[in-house]
Amino acid sequence: MNQAATILVIDDEPQIRKFLRISLSSQGYKVLEAGTGTEGLSQAALNKPDLLVLDLGLPDMDGQDVLAQFREWSAVPVLVLSVRASEGEKVRALDSGANDYVTKPFGIQEFLARIRALLRQAPETGQVDSALVIGPLTIDLAYRRVLLDSVEVALTRKEYAVLAQLARHPGRVITQQQLLKDIWGPTHVDDTHYLRIVVGHLRQKLADDPAAPRFIVTEAGVGYRLVES
Repeated sequence: MNQAATILVIDDEPQIRKFLRISLSSQGYKVLEAGTGTEGLSQAALNKPDLLVLDLGLPDMDGQDVLAQFREWSAVPVLVLSVRASEGEKVRALDSGANDYVTKPFGIQEFLARIRALLRQAPETGQVDSALVIGPLTIDLAYRRVLLDSVEVALTRKEYAVLAQLARHPGRVITQQQLLKDIWGPTHVDDTHYLRIVVGHLRQKLADDPAAPRFIVTEAGVGYRLVES
């Protein structure tokens, strides 16, 4: 990754953003800024940065939730920069997909070295397309919206979770057990009727005929897959 990399700083403290903007710009990086989690996710979706610097104490949503939503559709490096120094917070962030964790106050030279290390390790195609289009159906993972013929479809939390999981792996079969484990939890891997009900509701809302599916295909006895765009 070259020195022209774009870095998005999501932090609610203007003085921290200014300090990081000056420090990172002096190293040749392009710097984007956001003061809230919602704005940060929007900036990430629109501008596709090469790395995120993420504070956890944001005014509108917890940074851990920002990280979880971002990881639904992007694999670019995330460096958490936070006053939260507990081991539990660090473990949770790293388990949720953060690549590094730096506590405030911090030394700028070490911070810049960690940025360089993350950019060296980053895959060239870490940023994936946040929106999947299958004919008249659009699944926007960044904004958590589903459109059919340009009209937004109202989905329940579980319905969206199932569709989003399939959308992250278009054309690939996701087993019933994997969907149940990821969405309902490991104690529900045998509750296949939960999944059948949700998929049935999804098909109704997407006008998807199970006998001749346009979107969701059932692989009998195995699981489901979303047709490729």
